[in-house]
Amino acid sequence: MKKLLITYGTTEGQTEKIASLIRDVLRDLGHDVELRDVTDMGDTIPAGYDGVVVGASIHMGKHDKHVVDFVRKNQDALARLRSAFFSVSLAAHGDTAEAEGYVDQFEEETGWRPDKVALFGGALLYTQYGFIKRHMMKKIAGDKPGNLGTDLSRDYVYTEWDGVKRFAEDFATDLG
Repeated sequence: MKKLLITYGTTEGQTEKIASLIRDVLRDLGHDVELRDVTDMGDTIPAGYDGVVVGASIHMGKHDKHVVDFVRKNQDALARLRSAFFSVSLAAHGDTAEAEGYVDQFEEETGWRPDKVALFGGALLYTQYGFIKRHMMKKIAGDKPGNLGTDLSRDYVYTEWDGVKRFAEDFATDLG
């Protein structure tokens, strides 16, 4: 059994849902897992972990700034531990090259090269957005490849949950 930390930055909650599933899979595999929003972490990864999974969502073409700052401040710990990163974006559902570009940008910004990386589709939560954001997101969705939904009366979730489970299982296997 390994002691693992999963930390994430989320704006609308989809990254937290993905992180929670990763936690559940790792716990089912017998690991001791702590799940924490990056804004509750402070500046350092506490001692005692065998591995870390970090997740961040994309908004306005950038990963969550709190995650970027946290990773920058924890270079040494992340280099010593088994690590994984998952990026959540609408681009991951139809424009893999764009989604990979976001990860490349994140790695450049932070200097961190995680052992494992995954790209997961996010969500369009039209029913939860205000008027302006709802229409702005509809325009963005209509301009992107990947058949993103534009019906403002409903929400769309593009996360491939089986892929999230495989990512967690693969990370557990890599832990040894």
